[in-house]
Amino acid sequence: MLRNVVGSVLALAGATAAVWSPFRAWYDGRHGRDYALGDLFTGITGDSADPLGSILLPLLVAALLTLLGVVLRSRLLVAFAGIVVLGFTILWMVRVGQAEGSLTVGGDGTGLGDGVACAFGGGILLLLGALVMSGRTLARRVDGEPRHTRPPLDQPPRDDSPDEPRRHPQASAPYAATQTYDRHDVPTWDQDRENPPPRP
Repeated sequence: MLRNVVGSVLALAGATAAVWSPFRAWYDGRHGRDYALGDLFTGITGDSADPLGSILLPLLVAALLTLLGVVLRSRLLVAFAGIVVLGFTILWMVRVGQAEGSLTVGGDGTGLGDGVACAFGGGILLLLGALVMSGRTLARRVDGEPRHTRPPLDQPPRDDSPDEPRRHPQASAPYAATQTYDRHDVPTWDQDRENPPPRP
């Protein structure tokens, strides 16, 4: 239970950072919401994009997957959301590097901005949350007793085999053992006449 709580907090923090990142500067002061989603596949241009048609869209989808994964306690959904965030961020860096020739980091607002750091941090937090979460556990019975896999001791085991005849439950009891007699041990009628019992 504690692992699910900690993992959920990490996942929600990562999703929040990922969604907030497009509203920060990504490169040379240009915000992430200004990069069109299609530019990640065709090449970076200077044209502005609609927010829902920008890189913000996959990050919003990742946030929704995170919420669904937290509700369902699904580690796979949370991990997939983290892969989506990191995947689109890395793809953006590749396209910007191709357009600019190289990626730089500057303290005066040029180069990579804090929006990229938020996106990377959000993706890593999502993966950490998926690792920390324990996932869903199997529901136990209400009474807390385990299910019987064998019949109780006071009942004989059922034998449903058609080839073997059914036996009475007491056939295996100790007092049900058969006893054999020799024919010479059994007194006959003639022996009783020749050797009558003594009279008192």
